[in-house]
Amino acid sequence: INVLLSLDETYADVMPVRLNEGSKSAFVSIMRGCDNMCTYCIVPFTRGRERSRPVQSIVNEVQHLVDQGVKEITLLGQNVNSYQDLSTQSYSLTGQKMETVKGFKTVYKPKKRGLNFADLLDKLSAAHPNLRIRFTSPHPKDFPDEVLNIIAERRNICRSLHMPAQSGNNQVLERMRRGYTKEAYLDLIRHTREVLPEVTISSDFICGFCGETDSEFEDTLNLVKEVKYNFAYIFPYSMREKTTAHRRYKDDVPSEVKQKRVDILVNQFRNDAEELNNAQIGLTQLILVEGESKRSKEHLAGRNDGNTKVIIPKIDVCQENCGEGPVSPITPGDYVAVKITGASSQVLKGIPLYHTTLARYNNSHGGEEEVNCCSVIV
Repeated sequence: INVLLSLDETYADVMPVRLNEGSKSAFVSIMRGCDNMCTYCIVPFTRGRERSRPVQSIVNEVQHLVDQGVKEITLLGQNVNSYQDLSTQSYSLTGQKMETVKGFKTVYKPKKRGLNFADLLDKLSAAHPNLRIRFTSPHPKDFPDEVLNIIAERRNICRSLHMPAQSGNNQVLERMRRGYTKEAYLDLIRHTREVLPEVTISSDFICGFCGETDSEFEDTLNLVKEVKYNFAYIFPYSMREKTTAHRRYKDDVPSEVKQKRVDILVNQFRNDAEELNNAQIGLTQLILVEGESKRSKEHLAGRNDGNTKVIIPKIDVCQENCGEGPVSPITPGDYVAVKITGASSQVLKGIPLYHTTLARYNNSHGGEEEVNCCSVIV
């Protein structure tokens, strides 16, 4: 079958059907395709070149979701932060094309016109101060200051950034065609933590990519130790047909070696994540309640700004600043201030204090949430 991938279709006018109408969170697709051409990845060959939905169609969909009671959205794309609305001649926030981060490169030239990802974040966050905004999956090269600064300015854009490294060795990164070195990646992490001191950072890693030696893997392990990620998604390499790696390299790392390297990275990540989570004990954080805990009907589960799951007892609490006022149950979709009392590598535990809204909580806390996720500086 000959399938021709369109250069411009975005399904912009197709309103998606929500499978869980009662959910207080929703996904919003803003672009399709990928231009990065990493050698291990099949996405550019199955999804085609990057093309983005017009800003207005996204604004309309988000308004529709807010009208339905949604409290949190996640913007989706194969390379979500390279979003560029080419359907308009409007200028971006800077009036210029959005360059890639210093030290990063791509096989394609930057797009020169239209509204970019920072502009989209600006419009959505300004229009909906009580709506939490997340996004995935990004590429590290597309985190210029325009994006970091708008996240720093708007408290309803979550300080939870996914920065997939894939490897910590420069030779492996070159074989992967990632477009950066370990040093450039670390510079970006440092700069991000300077702009967003309370940021939580997650990453992806591939263990046992073609030709990866023990020494090259050790560089990746050292990167994980140095950055100290809040979340990490770690997988053994699996060759995909029709990728550049399939044509150019050999999948020559034994499966048992791949799995051993995965186990080593997972163990290191979990130790670091537990340390970071323990540092949050005693702090007050805002969570969006999602529903009952999977392990206990007497507890509820929600997520904080950093996307960490927080477990709380199912009790009634008052409104913010209510003193001895009336209390009410906590239900899915509620924003609740929580005192963190316990932690593991994966979840936090806390005591609910009071009901609030996203905007009211951010305003009363001077625009800064009490989160100590980056106590270890690279």
